[in-house]
Amino acid sequence: MATDVIAPGADDRGPDDEGPKQPVSRPSDTSGGGFFHIYKSGQGYWTRMGTAAGAALIAVFTTNFIYTDLRPRIPGLAAHPQLAMGIAIGFLVLAAGLIFWFVNRPASADFLIATDSEMKKVNWTSRRELMGSTRIVILFMFLIAGLLFGIDIVFGYLFYFMKVLKNPPF
Repeated sequence: MATDVIAPGADDRGPDDEGPKQPVSRPSDTSGGGFFHIYKSGQGYWTRMGTAAGAALIAVFTTNFIYTDLRPRIPGLAAHPQLAMGIAIGFLVLAAGLIFWFVNRPASADFLIATDSEMKKVNWTSRRELMGSTRIVILFMFLIAGLLFGIDIVFGYLFYFMKVLKNPPF
Protein backbone atom coordinates (compact mmCIF):
# COMPACT_ATOMS: atom_id res chain seq x y z
CA MET A 1 0.00 0.00 0.00
CA ALA A 2 1.58 3.26 -1.11
CA THR A 3 0.77 6.61 0.32
CA ASP A 4 1.61 9.85 -1.35
CA VAL A 5 3.75 12.05 0.84
CA ILE A 6 4.08 15.65 -0.18
CA ALA A 7 7.24 17.39 0.93
CA PRO A 8 6.75 20.54 2.99
CA GLY A 9 6.49 23.57 0.73
CA ALA A 10 6.00 21.46 -2.38
CA ASP A 11 2.32 22.34 -2.66
CA ASP A 12 2.28 26.09 -2.36
CA ARG A 13 -0.69 26.75 -4.60
CA GLY A 14 -3.66 28.71 -3.32
CA PRO A 15 -7.30 27.72 -3.51
CA ASP A 16 -8.52 26.68 -6.95
CA ASP A 17 -4.93 26.49 -8.20
CA GLU A 18 -4.70 30.26 -8.77
CA GLY A 19 -1.06 30.57 -7.94
CA PRO A 20 1.18 30.59 -4.90
CA LYS A 21 -0.18 31.44 -1.49
CA GLN A 22 0.76 34.85 -0.14
CA PRO A 23 2.41 34.74 3.27
CA VAL A 24 0.46 36.41 6.02
CA SER A 25 2.61 39.01 7.70
CA ARG A 26 1.94 39.79 11.28
CA PRO A 27 3.90 42.72 12.65
CA SER A 28 5.73 41.76 15.80
CA ASP A 29 5.46 45.36 17.07
CA THR A 30 1.79 45.14 17.94
CA SER A 31 1.86 41.67 19.48
CA GLY A 32 2.01 42.71 23.11
CA GLY A 33 5.24 41.23 24.34
CA GLY A 34 5.01 42.51 27.89
CA PHE A 35 6.11 45.73 29.53
CA PHE A 36 9.73 45.59 28.36
CA HIS A 37 8.81 45.10 24.70
CA ILE A 38 10.28 47.86 22.51
CA TYR A 39 7.65 49.24 20.13
CA LYS A 40 9.14 49.49 16.60
CA SER A 41 12.59 48.89 18.00
CA GLY A 42 14.63 49.68 14.89
CA GLN A 43 13.13 53.08 14.19
CA GLY A 44 13.78 56.51 15.69
CA TYR A 45 16.63 55.27 17.87
CA TRP A 46 18.49 58.55 18.48
CA THR A 47 15.34 60.60 18.97
CA ARG A 48 14.11 58.12 21.55
CA MET A 49 17.49 58.00 23.27
CA GLY A 50 17.67 61.80 23.38
CA THR A 51 14.17 62.03 24.81
CA ALA A 52 14.92 59.33 27.38
CA ALA A 53 18.23 60.99 28.31
CA GLY A 54 16.55 64.36 28.82
CA ALA A 55 13.81 62.85 30.93
CA ALA A 56 16.38 60.83 32.90
CA LEU A 57 18.35 64.00 33.60
CA ILE A 58 15.22 65.65 34.97
CA ALA A 59 14.52 62.54 37.08
CA VAL A 60 18.07 62.54 38.50
CA PHE A 61 17.89 66.23 39.43
CA THR A 62 14.47 65.71 41.01
CA THR A 63 15.84 62.75 42.98
CA ASN A 64 18.70 64.93 44.17
CA PHE A 65 16.19 67.59 45.23
CA ILE A 66 14.13 65.02 47.12
CA TYR A 67 17.14 63.76 49.02
CA THR A 68 19.02 66.99 49.76
CA ASP A 69 16.44 69.79 49.88
CA LEU A 70 13.21 68.09 50.85
CA ARG A 71 14.71 65.90 53.59
CA PRO A 72 15.42 68.74 56.09
CA ARG A 73 11.93 70.18 55.58
CA ILE A 74 10.06 67.02 56.58
CA PRO A 75 10.60 66.25 60.28
CA GLY A 76 10.57 62.44 60.00
CA LEU A 77 13.05 62.35 57.14
CA ALA A 78 15.63 64.63 58.76
CA ALA A 79 16.30 62.07 61.49
CA HIS A 80 16.37 59.04 59.15
CA PRO A 81 18.66 59.56 56.15
CA GLN A 82 18.26 55.90 55.12
CA LEU A 83 14.51 56.39 54.76
CA ALA A 84 15.10 59.52 52.69
CA MET A 85 17.56 57.61 50.50
CA GLY A 86 15.00 54.82 50.05
CA ILE A 87 12.31 57.31 49.03
CA ALA A 88 14.69 59.01 46.59
CA ILE A 89 15.75 55.69 45.03
CA GLY A 90 12.11 54.58 44.89
CA PHE A 91 11.25 57.78 43.04
CA LEU A 92 14.12 57.23 40.63
CA VAL A 93 13.00 53.67 39.87
CA LEU A 94 9.40 54.83 39.38
CA ALA A 95 10.57 57.67 37.13
CA ALA A 96 12.69 55.25 35.06
CA GLY A 97 9.67 53.00 34.56
CA LEU A 98 7.49 55.95 33.55
CA ILE A 99 10.14 57.21 31.11
CA PHE A 100 10.45 53.76 29.53
CA TRP A 101 6.65 53.47 29.31
CA PHE A 102 6.27 56.94 27.78
CA VAL A 103 9.01 56.52 25.17
CA ASN A 104 7.63 53.11 24.11
CA ARG A 105 3.94 54.05 24.08
CA PRO A 106 2.73 53.65 20.46
CA ALA A 107 1.53 57.26 20.13
CA SER A 108 4.75 58.70 21.61
CA ALA A 109 7.00 56.30 19.71
CA ASP A 110 5.27 57.08 16.41
CA PHE A 111 5.71 60.80 17.07
CA LEU A 112 9.40 60.35 17.88
CA ILE A 113 9.89 58.16 14.81
CA ALA A 114 8.23 60.81 12.63
CA THR A 115 10.40 63.49 14.25
CA ASP A 116 13.52 61.44 13.53
CA SER A 117 12.56 60.99 9.87
CA GLU A 118 11.84 64.74 9.51
CA MET A 119 15.19 65.62 11.10
CA LYS A 120 16.92 63.50 8.47
CA LYS A 121 15.29 65.66 5.77
CA VAL A 122 16.64 68.92 7.21
CA ASN A 123 19.29 70.67 5.14
CA TRP A 124 21.87 71.51 7.79
CA THR A 125 24.19 74.45 7.22
CA SER A 126 27.89 73.98 6.69
CA ARG A 127 30.45 75.05 9.28
CA ARG A 128 31.46 78.04 7.14
CA GLU A 129 27.85 79.29 6.83
CA LEU A 130 27.31 78.76 10.56
CA MET A 131 30.41 80.76 11.50
CA GLY A 132 29.43 83.60 9.15
CA SER A 133 25.90 83.76 10.54
CA THR A 134 27.22 83.69 14.11
CA ARG A 135 29.55 86.62 13.39
CA ILE A 136 26.69 88.64 11.95
CA VAL A 137 24.48 87.93 14.97
CA ILE A 138 27.24 88.88 17.44
CA LEU A 139 28.07 92.07 15.51
CA PHE A 140 24.38 93.04 15.35
CA MET A 141 24.01 92.35 19.08
CA PHE A 142 26.89 94.70 19.95
CA LEU A 143 25.53 97.31 17.54
CA ILE A 144 22.08 97.23 19.15
CA ALA A 145 23.62 97.24 22.67
CA GLY A 146 25.65 100.35 21.80
CA LEU A 147 22.61 102.07 20.29
CA LEU A 148 20.46 101.32 23.35
CA PHE A 149 23.28 102.48 25.65
CA GLY A 150 23.50 105.78 23.76
CA ILE A 151 19.73 106.31 23.85
CA ASP A 152 19.72 105.51 27.59
CA ILE A 153 22.44 108.11 28.23
CA VAL A 154 20.58 110.74 26.19
CA PHE A 155 17.33 110.13 28.08
CA GLY A 156 19.22 110.03 31.39
CA TYR A 157 20.66 113.51 30.81
CA LEU A 158 17.33 114.76 29.43
CA PHE A 159 15.52 113.67 32.61
CA TYR A 160 18.36 115.08 34.74
CA PHE A 161 17.99 118.52 33.09
CA MET A 162 14.19 118.31 33.49
CA LYS A 163 14.82 117.69 37.23
CA VAL A 164 13.15 114.25 37.12
CA LEU A 165 16.44 112.58 38.13
CA LYS A 166 18.58 113.90 40.97
CA ASN A 167 21.87 112.51 39.63
CA PRO A 168 23.22 112.54 36.07
CA PRO A 169 23.95 109.19 34.41
CA PHE A 170 27.73 109.77 34.68
